[in-house]
Amino acid sequence: MAHAVKFSRFGGPEVLEVVEVPMPEPGEGEVVVEVFATGLNPVESAIRRGDHPDRWPVEFPASQGHDLAGVVVAVGPGDGRFSRGDEVMGYVERGAHATHIAVPESQLMLKPPGLSWEVAGSLHTAGTMAWAAVEGLRLDSTDTVVVTAAAGGAGCLAAQFARLRGATVIGTSADMRFDFLRQFGIIPAAYGPRLAERVRDLAPGPVTAFLDFLGGESHEAIALGVPSSRILTVLDWDAVEGQKAVKLSPGDVVALGRVATLVAARRVRLPIADIFPLDDVADAYRALDRREAPGKIVLGLRIVDYPAQRVREPAIKEQDVTLGVATPHEHMYVEEAVPPAIGDGSVRRRHREEHEREEHEREEHEREATAHTESEAPVGD
Repeated sequence: MAHAVKFSRFGGPEVLEVVEVPMPEPGEGEVVVEVFATGLNPVESAIRRGDHPDRWPVEFPASQGHDLAGVVVAVGPGDGRFSRGDEVMGYVERGAHATHIAVPESQLMLKPPGLSWEVAGSLHTAGTMAWAAVEGLRLDSTDTVVVTAAAGGAGCLAAQFARLRGATVIGTSADMRFDFLRQFGIIPAAYGPRLAERVRDLAPGPVTAFLDFLGGESHEAIALGVPSSRILTVLDWDAVEGQKAVKLSPGDVVALGRVATLVAARRVRLPIADIFPLDDVADAYRALDRREAPGKIVLGLRIVDYPAQRVREPAIKEQDVTLGVATPHEHMYVEEAVPPAIGDGSVRRRHREEHEREEHEREEHEREATAHTESEAPVGD
């Protein structure tokens, strides 16, 4: 038997459950993929809540999940593009949150060796929407673009694509993510009312495009003088119908291939915020719905060993049981053990130099204290 995430009524993450389902059989032009990783997307939360059921119709029991990466374990009749054992990535309309799923071959591509499973399994929706937005706007060095939810998967990728074209990017996020955005060359701006005022203070010139991956911010784009044809949104149907904003949709496997090539070449990066096991899918969606994660949240269905990997899956996360509990330990300089994900290593080098200087000053102080003590000691007869 296979296992899949289902929900039988609209609601929050609590309506999700993992159930046994028959092992899928591939039809003509299909393969069965054992899913190793599958990303979460905000639109899936909107569908599960019952937002705009006329736009996103649901038949119960309904499935969740769009993006996936895994290994082909069965192929359909006839000659196909893939063979058993092929490592693939791609998408389905719904149902990727499962251990096994039948996928049309036209919606899959071979996974580049340079992509981790977690990135490959999260790339289609965020990557192709971000690609379509930037390519469609034909941004260049004369543009200043605002990207909302810029620390999320789609926003982070769109900002990087825009930067590759030379555009200036102002990205919105929570204050705690400002340094995260700066690593990508994004000018950070805080969420909240009067966004247009803050953007004007930050922008070097007129704002020429507005990519709303958060939803509900099109009025700020209008206040900035952005034409409706250059206001793009993912979730905001009211903006599409009332303000003529442009609705973004995921692209095909050709677009996925272009995005995957850029990510595999490290020209752009898709950060992974957290990885949850399938049984914790409700917790994964709670984390997604909080909109606090820097990058993608992923369901990891298989433990995959990478070269030089040091982390293994724990039964529970250590921080979950030690949060707020005082534990005595010597001070640790963690930057020494963790290489920089992005940048030239200058932050780690500065911390090392500061640490060495502190150690030198401490040793000098101890020598002076020892010399002073010895000078004041009584001299014997």
